[in-house]
Amino acid sequence: MTIEFAVIGGTGLTAIEGLEVIHREVVHTPYGEPSGPVTHGMIEGKRIAFLARHGYTHNIPPHKVNYRANLWALKSLGVEKVVAMAAVGGITPEMKPTRLVIPDQIIDYTYGRAHTFFEEGLTDVTHIDFSWPYCPEVRNALLAAAECAKLDVVPHGTYAATQGPRLETAAEIARLERDGCDLVGMTAMPEASLARELGLCYASCAVVANWAAGKDTDEITMAEIEQNLLLGMASARALLRALVC
Repeated sequence: MTIEFAVIGGTGLTAIEGLEVIHREVVHTPYGEPSGPVTHGMIEGKRIAFLARHGYTHNIPPHKVNYRANLWALKSLGVEKVVAMAAVGGITPEMKPTRLVIPDQIIDYTYGRAHTFFEEGLTDVTHIDFSWPYCPEVRNALLAAAECAKLDVVPHGTYAATQGPRLETAAEIARLERDGCDLVGMTAMPEASLARELGLCYASCAVVANWAAGKDTDEITMAEIEQNLLLGMASARALLRALVC
């Protein structure tokens, strides 16, 4: 049976509620080991694959994720469409904690990550068009699923991909806002561009876990993030269930 799509789970999503697990598959890649075995399962009668980006025990920090191995593993299994879940900080007023956002743009502030498959044994230098980093087909499917499930989502936004694992300073967030960023997270890049290099149709659903630094008077705490993720990820799971209806 064809895999309808793969889900890459971020912080707060290491399993999908309602997924009937068929089996878990260890995939070895030319780029090292993925974050964990790929879970194959059925949900609402459709076959999907699931991979926890940070590991199933959430022990891999964002700058240590083997993005190339993760994407290559999914591609090798016949996956064509990928939904990437991510926990993010909100910068602009619309991006309130617990909201779901379907971003449409990225600005990359990461460094030192293995960010391309096009390095060795090339006959020509290879470039990809990355003007619009998220696949419109999957983005539109996510937006339609949100409408079907009556979920309050923001249908656009620019994701600032920072290095991590520390959170940003208030001055850094002010700079990101001046740059035009609405959200800040640590995993959109190079995941999105690697997916494009492999020809995967890739889009993201971001869950706002907290106001970014300097956007609220309170210090950012893990307790706050975890509480907001409980609410936000419940909506994200509802979105995924609607996506396969």
